[in-house]
Amino acid sequence: MAETIAFIGLGNMGSGMAANLAKAGYAVCAFDLSADALARAKGDGCAVAASAAEAVSGADAVVTMLPAGKHVEAVYNGDVFGAAKPGALFMDCSTIDVATARKVVEAATAKGFAMVDAPVSGGVAAASGGTLTFMVGGTGEAFARAEPILARMGKAVIHAGGAQLAQHRLDLSRAASQLLLAEHLARAEHQGEPEEPLDHLVVDLADQADPVVQAPRSLVLAGGALD
Repeated sequence: MAETIAFIGLGNMGSGMAANLAKAGYAVCAFDLSADALARAKGDGCAVAASAAEAVSGADAVVTMLPAGKHVEAVYNGDVFGAAKPGALFMDCSTIDVATARKVVEAATAKGFAMVDAPVSGGVAAASGGTLTFMVGGTGEAFARAEPILARMGKAVIHAGGAQLAQHRLDLSRAASQLLLAEHLARAEHQGEPEEPLDHLVVDLADQADPVVQAPRSLVLAGGALD
């Protein structure tokens, strides 16, 4: 079991995830560019670092939850790889493009580190409540090390196979769900069904904050755009 975890990226999703790891008994050292995010993490039981490199130094495992691929690549190449101790496990939970995910995993492997890509399904409420679903790509050995950590932040941890397959499969499942929901709602509205019951139906189908639900809900029912 990893005893110390570095958590980098304390945004809307990452803050709740880091808090759940601390609540589970892990020694979490967190970093974010936002002073407010660091103060919140400290209140949630995490130690805070002045840099990503400081957070990673000495950690058994590293979790990243960052906005985009360019941030993931910059953090790993600029801080994580150089500061991590031998044998550290890396888990990137960001939703990023497959090409960047592949590049980062290949770089980690070349340096002798184990790494999984573990994008999530579920919104901010699921991140705070520890009910995320993780679709994990990586070797069986890396998954076995990552699973108990990810399980402290989610309700389901699914091994999708090799690295990057996680993101492929999550994207496909989301796209399929959006298409089916959108078609169902459009047909129902065309047939004269009142909007309010349809809105409640969508909310009941999944986490209201999940993009799988929000896309058809906002675009089909309200005719608007995602928040």
